[in-house]
Amino acid sequence: MSERVARGTLKVYLGFAPGVGKTFTMLKDAHDRHAAGVDVVVGLIEDHGRERTRELRAGIPAIPLREVSYRGGSFRELDVDAILARKPTLAIVDELAHSVVHTEGTTGGPEKRWEEVQTLLDAGINVYTTLNIQHLESLNDVVTAITGITQRETIPDRVLRAADEIELVDLTPDELRARLGAGHVYPANRVDAALANYFRIGNLTALRELALLWLADQVDELLEKYRTQKSINTTWPARERIVVAVTGGPETETLLRRGVRIVGRIAGRELLAVHVIQDDGLRASDATALARARTLVEELGGTWHTVVGEDPAKALLDFARSVNASQLVLGVSRSGWLRRLRGPGIGSRVIAAAGNIDVHMVTHQAAHGKREPRARRGAALTRSRRIAGWIAALAGPVVVTALFLSFGPGATSLSLTLLGYITLVVFVALLGGFWPAITAALVGTALVNWFFTPPVHTLTIYQSENVVALVLFLLVAAGVARVVDLAARRTTEAAAAQAQAALLSELAGGVLREGASVQSLLDSLRETFSQDAVTLASHNPEPTGADVWQAVATSGPACQGPGSATSTIRIDKTHALLLVGTPVSASDQRVLEAYAGRLLGVLAQDELDRARVQAQELAAGNSIRTALLAAVSHDLRTPLAGIKAAVSSLRLPDVEFSAEDEAALLLTIEDSTDRLNTLVTNLLDMSRIQAGEIRLEQAPLEATDVVAGALAALPGDPDISLSIPEDLRLLGDYGLLVRILANLLDNALNHGAGAQVGVSGGRVEDRVELRVIDHGPGIPRTEQDTVFRPFQRLGDAPAGTGIGLGLAVARGLTEGIGGTLDVEETPGGGATMVLTLPSAP
Repeated sequence: MSERVARGTLKVYLGFAPGVGKTFTMLKDAHDRHAAGVDVVVGLIEDHGRERTRELRAGIPAIPLREVSYRGGSFRELDVDAILARKPTLAIVDELAHSVVHTEGTTGGPEKRWEEVQTLLDAGINVYTTLNIQHLESLNDVVTAITGITQRETIPDRVLRAADEIELVDLTPDELRARLGAGHVYPANRVDAALANYFRIGNLTALRELALLWLADQVDELLEKYRTQKSINTTWPARERIVVAVTGGPETETLLRRGVRIVGRIAGRELLAVHVIQDDGLRASDATALARARTLVEELGGTWHTVVGEDPAKALLDFARSVNASQLVLGVSRSGWLRRLRGPGIGSRVIAAAGNIDVHMVTHQAAHGKREPRARRGAALTRSRRIAGWIAALAGPVVVTALFLSFGPGATSLSLTLLGYITLVVFVALLGGFWPAITAALVGTALVNWFFTPPVHTLTIYQSENVVALVLFLLVAAGVARVVDLAARRTTEAAAAQAQAALLSELAGGVLREGASVQSLLDSLRETFSQDAVTLASHNPEPTGADVWQAVATSGPACQGPGSATSTIRIDKTHALLLVGTPVSASDQRVLEAYAGRLLGVLAQDELDRARVQAQELAAGNSIRTALLAAVSHDLRTPLAGIKAAVSSLRLPDVEFSAEDEAALLLTIEDSTDRLNTLVTNLLDMSRIQAGEIRLEQAPLEATDVVAGALAALPGDPDISLSIPEDLRLLGDYGLLVRILANLLDNALNHGAGAQVGVSGGRVEDRVELRVIDHGPGIPRTEQDTVFRPFQRLGDAPAGTGIGLGLAVARGLTEGIGGTLDVEETPGGGATMVLTLPSAP
């Protein structure tokens, strides 16, 4: 039986941007380990042409890279099998987020380098690797918002969190820009473009903060893991956490805002709001108030937590210690003086047991005032049982007395008589509840005293033990009645709670099945509560003081207002649920109030969705508008220059042109004028589109026709290879697509270094991809999104050329017609522009 191999350890050198020194620091550490006698090999290092990194790489044994052929190009990738065969102690593998290229035609194998690293770790090989914070999957959208560049190579957060060691390689943004300016990161001809775009001081500062905050969270997790393993319950305030105890009462907003002021703007402090639900299930806060409190917490930048506990004070302290909180904020009690006489309140007990947690007691307008009136408890028993209980309470003692008297004087002892009356009291309590049982006990005590306690037929008692017996009888009867009554009430409340839980479960299941929409919620409520109609209405008071109700959504006939509704459930200041049909009970009303918060959330989400759609429409319009305005200053210059040169030549008084020369100059003027006319026509058409006067002609098109139109729009007779299926059809506007492809082809010809340009097409599911391929110098990965910005040029482009506005115009028009335009690396070198459009049947 083979021995199980211990998993290797992973160390990640984390940076916030290229050039901070991750690879350099990793190689220095590798040299130290190699000098100490550790078997170290270099699996793969990306030096990016940096001389100092290349020099430091020398001196450590290296595993040759494997050659990969893909689409006519040759690539070099990490040779995992060779490293496994070599079985070193430590392998150096650069760029953890890199995508792996496989030989064309092969299937299977890891898609990402981090998967290859996992294979090495499973084999017991330790690995050093590097990663930039922007390659984390969870931060992808944040990085895009900061830099405007979408990172296409990402790794799952769990991979980095599972690392045995993470070392942050840090520089200040100014130091990194200085290194960039000195040529230590990119070649000199790329420095200006990098400084003006990705390496702006604001971008670097934000990315650095992301890296520091992420690593701080990781350190915090490790600290919490250590405290758990060592059973450390005391607070270690390594990071300031302020816990605010909220009840949903009127003081909640005051407490939260006080907590925010304590948090202030100090980095590393966190606000946590906690609501304690007592597990007896009898004291519940208003669901709508709690929903508003939770929304406020999220708006203030805090997090919401709910805990369950029998003792609120203990539950609060347990939670505070579990999150390693340093401060706890509570409101001064709203209880009156009479209630406080019963014992110390929650605040006093928290302060007494807080230990090293600072407790802030915050006063508010409701402090020491009257509590909000509790909802009246519903009767645990039916009306008929309560009537029967009162009859038994009054008639039962008479019947028992007559029974004992029928046995004759002295036939039964006082103790047996009292047991008979206690049995009666228990029966009355089971039948009619507490107060009928107390009545039966009092009547029974009087009858026992009169008929069975010497001297009989008087209320005087001679023997002291008989006095004690009667008193004990009364106390026991009252206690038994109370216990029986409470048990009956708890049973009824438990059944009601079970019914409510089942009802909530059914409603929640309906939402999951039908989707979280206002309409589906209203339909579920109407069906569940057997209502004729359920209307969500908004309330807008007019200046005259009159209330105007407007139906937002309805299930069944719309209700015009609370006046025509059977039941009204207020959701917030402006919304209410109007129910028409069977009146809802108090318990059902609580269920409806619990769902009110869900309705508010759905309403807010619908509003956000509408705003998002509007923003997308505006963004699409702005993309076209921006692209066209940029084209005015860019594309009009060439034909104007041709017209100007031809006209100036013809007007020279001392030059005589032959008929052929004049014809050529006039042809130049005519061609340039036609180009101007086309551009102006496009501008006018797009202006009408922006004004909503005309629509885009989204018609089925043959891809070959669109490409042919684009080729005809190019000057001269360029050598372009075509690979377009004859049956490839797409949806789009012919004129705009021709312009987009013409721009892409023009840029490919200008930057293809003289190599042949190709156009290929294919169908991918319900989309069509048109690819414009060149084999020039290509576009670095870090600048693949930058090239689509107006007036953007690559840093290594010669003066007067480069990618200026052509790609910006092309992407703007593409997004305007519902497509996408991206760039990929051409296998073997170069850039491939990928135009994706809807497919036509």
